[in-house]
Amino acid sequence: MSARTSARAATFINAFSLEVSAKAMPALHAEAARIPRGTTISIPYLANEDDDARLAATRAVRELGFEPMPHLSARRIASRATLERFMERAASEAGVERCLLIAGDLAAPAGPFADSASIIESGLLERCGIKVVGIGGHPEGHPVMNSDERWQVLQRKCEGIEAHGMAPWIVTQFAFDADLVLAWLDALRTRGISVPVLVGVPGPASIARLVRYAAMCGVGASASMLARYGISIGRLLGTAGPEVFVDRLVQGLTEAHGQVSPHLFPFGGIAPSLGWVEQYRERVATSKHYAP
Repeated sequence: MSARTSARAATFINAFSLEVSAKAMPALHAEAARIPRGTTISIPYLANEDDDARLAATRAVRELGFEPMPHLSARRIASRATLERFMERAASEAGVERCLLIAGDLAAPAGPFADSASIIESGLLERCGIKVVGIGGHPEGHPVMNSDERWQVLQRKCEGIEAHGMAPWIVTQFAFDADLVLAWLDALRTRGISVPVLVGVPGPASIARLVRYAAMCGVGASASMLARYGISIGRLLGTAGPEVFVDRLVQGLTEAHGQVSPHLFPFGGIAPSLGWVEQYRERVATSKHYAP
């Protein structure tokens, strides 16, 4: 790495956030000392968990000294009162000031919210003290919208969040192709969308598990794409970390890309993901080209 790339890599890796489900809170507690205080911990909305479990997770994250960011799955929220009750409790019990909005995977909404934009426009978030609202980014495309529609919707959501007095973030699905992510970031900034971006990065895991999660989440995992990630399709019994992906991403980032940081999906467990962060940080710091 050049001195400039090493410095960029250090800034990038030190700004990581982490996705942790409610059921993984004991593991987060066990590894909490390895995570900087104030780190954003994203809590996914899983269909087999109820609001009490999600609220318990947000409280646990706050008690450990981190910043909880619960997900809200628009189409799974049964009523406006349900959302309001959850947000009021999240604010009062866990000091929640940020959340991540997703449409959800139901074909038809269970209540009044058909998509994340409808939650933004409800006015409930700012009234409950939310300051930062995350929305999804799709470097690999969207299963329903074409490219022009995708950009228009993203722009409108960012503008809507700002119009309601909150700050937008974009959180992307994890990916295996850094060049594809860089091209998407170029397009994002060219369109004048300058908000912070959290790029989804799969933590180290077995290759079979990574491929399985990719299939579940609609992420491209062709042989050529996996090869760019550093995975040979012929060695599915091994494990893989994201160092090739992160190296390529960091090398391609410039000041024009603005604030970009890694959002880790710890598919192989929280401890291995944190171990990878520590190893990557050490490799950057001890590089002979590193200039602090």
